[in-house]
Amino acid sequence: MSQVPVHFLHVPKTGGSAIRAALEPVAQSFGLQLHRHKVALADIPNGEGVVVFLRHPVTRFISAFNSRLRRGAPHHQGRHTKREEIAFAQFQTPNALAEALASGDADKKAAAEFAINVISHTRRRLIDMLGSIADVKQRRRDLVFIGFQEALADDFERLKQRLSLPASLALPADDIVAHRMPPGFDTELSQEGRSAIKDWYREDIELFRYLRSVAAELSDFRSS
Repeated sequence: MSQVPVHFLHVPKTGGSAIRAALEPVAQSFGLQLHRHKVALADIPNGEGVVVFLRHPVTRFISAFNSRLRRGAPHHQGRHTKREEIAFAQFQTPNALAEALASGDADKKAAAEFAINVISHTRRRLIDMLGSIADVKQRRRDLVFIGFQEALADDFERLKQRLSLPASLALPADDIVAHRMPPGFDTELSQEGRSAIKDWYREDIELFRYLRSVAAELSDFRSS
């Protein structure tokens, strides 16, 4: 059990709903504070532990777009804001929005930039939640565990070991509780669309790569 509070930061569309559901039964007993999307690293006091799960910014964009397209259903029932209604009236797939970001048509490009900045989950970047690479380096000692959505099950097992949590804890099998995307949504990006999203989230991608290296260091430290 940790000697200081440990905070779980919930970056949208990184498997956080499943992690929260799994940890809630023991959070109080183990000094875990499970935060929602609005809490950022800067909100956590210096010297307190931080756990965060990440996802590559390109696939996070796709998941974020589709999540808000369906209003968070079936796990949530969040209405679209009026600005989101405008955005989704113009762009029905993540690829349509992504390709429009690279459009030579000024009006289409402006509409895409408006949309990506008003859809709640696509608007909130990794750098908004964690800060710059320099900011994260200043909090390096506070990073207790970094996991990845792409390896969610394995990383959750490692998290349990890192925090000495009960072996019986498990990620929810129920798709609704875990807030998994139902079938039927477009998840493909064209080469042009992927390039545009990489350019839009270039700072996030740089931070993601840095945090991958930090995660590897943390893993090496734990195994040594």
